[in-house]
Amino acid sequence: MHLTRRVRIQLTIFSAVSVTALLIMIFGYIRLPALLFGVGHYTVTLSLPTTGGLYKSGNVTYRGTEVGRVASVHLTPTGVVDAVLSLRSDVSIPSDLDAQIHSTSAIGEQYVALSPRNGTSRPLRDGDKIPISRVTVPPDINALLDATNRGLQAIPRGNLKTVVDESYTAFAGLGPDLSRFFKGGSHLAIDARSNLDPLLTLIDKTKPVLDTQTDTAGSVQAWAAHLADITASVQRNDTAVRGVLQNAGPAAEEVRALLDRMNPTLPIVLANLVSLNQVAITYQPDLEQILVLLPQGAQAVQGVNVANHDTKQSYKGGFLSFNLNLNLPPPCTTGFLPVQQQRAASDVDYPDRPAGDVYCRVPQDSPLNVRGARNTPCETKPGKRAPTAKMCESDDYYVPLNDGFNWKGDPNATLSGQGVPQRADNTPPAPRPLPPVPPVGTATYDPNTGNYVGPDGRIYTQGNLNRRANTGQTWQSMLLPPKGN
Repeated sequence: MHLTRRVRIQLTIFSAVSVTALLIMIFGYIRLPALLFGVGHYTVTLSLPTTGGLYKSGNVTYRGTEVGRVASVHLTPTGVVDAVLSLRSDVSIPSDLDAQIHSTSAIGEQYVALSPRNGTSRPLRDGDKIPISRVTVPPDINALLDATNRGLQAIPRGNLKTVVDESYTAFAGLGPDLSRFFKGGSHLAIDARSNLDPLLTLIDKTKPVLDTQTDTAGSVQAWAAHLADITASVQRNDTAVRGVLQNAGPAAEEVRALLDRMNPTLPIVLANLVSLNQVAITYQPDLEQILVLLPQGAQAVQGVNVANHDTKQSYKGGFLSFNLNLNLPPPCTTGFLPVQQQRAASDVDYPDRPAGDVYCRVPQDSPLNVRGARNTPCETKPGKRAPTAKMCESDDYYVPLNDGFNWKGDPNATLSGQGVPQRADNTPPAPRPLPPVPPVGTATYDPNTGNYVGPDGRIYTQGNLNRRANTGQTWQSMLLPPKGN
């Protein structure tokens, strides 16, 4: 048979296309070299409690992408099913993973879905084994259908018809609302999928919180019991609670009106309280010490009445001591006004306060006036003592005038150069005028009787002026005049 040139060219092109298509089918679709010789693949053994419907040549997926096939499924002598997976070498799959058996349809077609737990573990290698603890197998569809059939047979048909009718009545006309509800659920699921890692972290972190709830079950039960007691108390006092709720509005209005009336003065009071608060904070240890010692002081005062208690003594109460210890130690005069400027103790007027700080300026360890201003503790600087707050806050320290025992001359004589209090005019006070001298009266005195006539014309007796007087000098005669006068 003679073939033309055109026919030969067409046959050649058809043969080339046929060979190319055959090669694509063998190497691209059927992957015959991989099936026959395992080229470009490695095997991993998957341990299963049951087959779960898995069969040979089933697909193996990783994150939804096909990465291999099931090479074989067989039962081991220990009763465990091993499925050999042939995986592609060009896909890196982490070894720390989970395996689930899924079905692509209701009639079967099971496949293996690989899900990594983390992406930092080493990749799978040839010969690795996925333990049975990492594998999830779906329930048997036949057992599920049998359980569903038994459940449906247990439902009374009359009640089921009533439920269906009532459900139709309940959901009639709610199609758009249900549609929006399911669409919202779909969007919520999509958003949850987008934030899967934070949700997983939240679920993992809830275990410690739930564990604390379990550990504190007793406290929660006690709290619930107390809440029940409070609720029961509110129920018993329902009338009073209603009264409080009804009168709360008018009471709040009265409080608001009170605050409005106090508005002009309340800011000033609060501003002053700020200063008082600062002082209270500074002297907090002292206030605490007062609160600690106050009960003990009250106890000591009450203990005075314990003396001679339940005894036959006529006097009940504390013992008294008349040992006055006068001038032990002597009074401190250093640091006060000079003698020339001191006022008489009998003066009752109130002149201006002298310039400067007036306090005992002897050394701090001197026995004179040990509780004087010079030994006042500084609140903001522990360990420091100073007579004034200004000296406490500064870097200066107290310097005495002298040792306090300078009994010669001016007690304020000092070589330290410190000033001493002075009056504003620096002059000694004017001497007080002496009272007028009454006129001197004379009277004739009888040494024998002790009688004399006073300026008022009356006769008086003073018997102890004469040593030769017959009347004896006793303490009664010194206090009382003789009889008849």
